[in-house]
Amino acid sequence: MAEDLIRYDILAQDALRGVVRKVLSEVARTGLPGAHHFFIKFATRAPGVRVSSRLLKEYPEEMTIVLQHQFWDLTVSEQAFEVGLSFDGTPERLLVPFTAVREFVDPSVLFRLAFEMAPTAANADAAAAPPRLVEEKPRPLALAAEKPDEPDEEATDRKAEVVSLAAFRKKN
Repeated sequence: MAEDLIRYDILAQDALRGVVRKVLSEVARTGLPGAHHFFIKFATRAPGVRVSSRLLKEYPEEMTIVLQHQFWDLTVSEQAFEVGLSFDGTPERLLVPFTAVREFVDPSVLFRLAFEMAPTAANADAAAAPPRLVEEKPRPLALAAEKPDEPDEEATDRKAEVVSLAAFRKKN
């Protein structure tokens, strides 16, 4: 197999992060439409992430935020988003680069994106590990923009499986 000099894996990740950027930009401009709401998981120690030391102590590796009823001042740039949220009654302002996002979920339409982190010294061992499936959360979510009109019993009994983009990288 030829060496991937184009790095389709990185291009695909960037394109999918563009989906997150576009959705959050629209929400910042017009608010959340209908029943849409988001769970956004991100690496708290990724370059450019700004969270309080209190939150970093509580979530030393990653955290999931919910954008639904109580968030404010959502701003989106080409590289990151910033949002105000309350944690245990204390208001906090978070800055999250899109490269730090690990997962974006809109459960109202069963939409989920899972991202690989760029290799760093801290996660080099993980990058060298063989490909793996991303473990699914208990609620059934699929990587699809559409949900079926009629729920089929067989489909609701299955868990959605998302294949890591690392599975498509060339092995050395």
